[in-house]
Amino acid sequence: MTTRLKTQTALATLSLVLGGAASAQELTMLVGNNVDTVAAAEALTEAYTERNPDVTFNIEIRPGGSEGDNIIKTRLATGEMADIFQYNSGSLLQALRPSRTLMPINDIKNFDAMNESFIATVSDDEGNAFGVPIQPAMGGGILYHMPTYEELGLEVPLTWDQFMENNAAIAEATDKAPIIQTYRDSWTSQITFLADFYNVQQDSPGFAEAFTANEAKFATDPAALRGFERIQDMHESGYMNEDFGAATLDDGLAMVASGEGVHYPMLTFAIGAIQQNSPDQLQDVGFFALPGDDAGANGLTVWMPAAFYIPRGSEHPEIAKDFLNFVATPEGCDAITERVGAAGPYLVEGCTLPDDVPPSVSDMLPYFEEEGRTYPALEFLSPVKGPALEQLTVEVGSGIREAQSAAERYDADVAKQARQLGLPNW
Repeated sequence: MTTRLKTQTALATLSLVLGGAASAQELTMLVGNNVDTVAAAEALTEAYTERNPDVTFNIEIRPGGSEGDNIIKTRLATGEMADIFQYNSGSLLQALRPSRTLMPINDIKNFDAMNESFIATVSDDEGNAFGVPIQPAMGGGILYHMPTYEELGLEVPLTWDQFMENNAAIAEATDKAPIIQTYRDSWTSQITFLADFYNVQQDSPGFAEAFTANEAKFATDPAALRGFERIQDMHESGYMNEDFGAATLDDGLAMVASGEGVHYPMLTFAIGAIQQNSPDQLQDVGFFALPGDDAGANGLTVWMPAAFYIPRGSEHPEIAKDFLNFVATPEGCDAITERVGAAGPYLVEGCTLPDDVPPSVSDMLPYFEEEGRTYPALEFLSPVKGPALEQLTVEVGSGIREAQSAAERYDADVAKQARQLGLPNW
């Protein structure tokens, strides 16, 4: 089921009243029901209509989850898709068979303004790209308590060894938990493992493709195994909060905001929760990428935003492409920021963030400003992610299982999923 929402500026209404109805074009748009997604779509369509009064939009809202996925796939298959629709980037997009169902947008004027890492997640094997990002990116790394760093004279670590040295200094000089873990919300146990993928890519280029083709394994690729080993390192160090097994996400965020704990491996979406729950301490929380083993190859694993796409059957393909071109401009970014704020860097060149963004947001910017310092998370490059991962990372982080054993179990877990997906060579 979808609902419809008319988006039309006063300027467009005036155009119709004055007799522009004959030349007016109305495009349909289908977006997910997330509040921020709907608000961003409204902001962008209103801004575009203000510049193009003869174009208006009819926004439909679909449910999320599997029901929303089925609506997308059904409407593409039956040729009843809206002129523009919003959907995931990355491996989930490939399930739509974009080469057959979507319109390439490589020729839009602002194509080269989009971040290369993002383009890779909305492209097919032949280099045809299909989407433009409609929200900021999200990073995976370490939220940290800045006043503690200042008090102890610590520097942001560029390597895992430096990170563990900082933890040792914190443990020696304070009664704070150097590392926060929150295994009651078991999904949070995966963050260290998932956020390490930039480092995997640096040490084992092409791992995602080889992994998807069943030609690489976590248990036998030393770079990939390090994700599990880092979790084991954290447990064996004794630097984790004592209640790591019972603590929740909210507990972890409160700890890093207050300084009760100093390092919390987390995705940057959580900055919004800190802003809501601990607004007076938001300026005390910074962010850095999960360190690897080489200071010269330090970078950020990125969770890519959803994108706008155009189906091949769009009734207004040229206007739809022009709209996507507008989304990929600083004006488009500004429209989103003004309506919903910005919780991370935009993936369009020239887009800026307000001066008053939290430190944890501005800390992400340098990674995006230097080519080669960001890379998509594995889930955006491969459809294979075993359901047992969070169970295994909890076991490693609790000292129940060693990293090598967890990697072997995970390889077996993903093999089952790959066969269920019908992937070749499994």
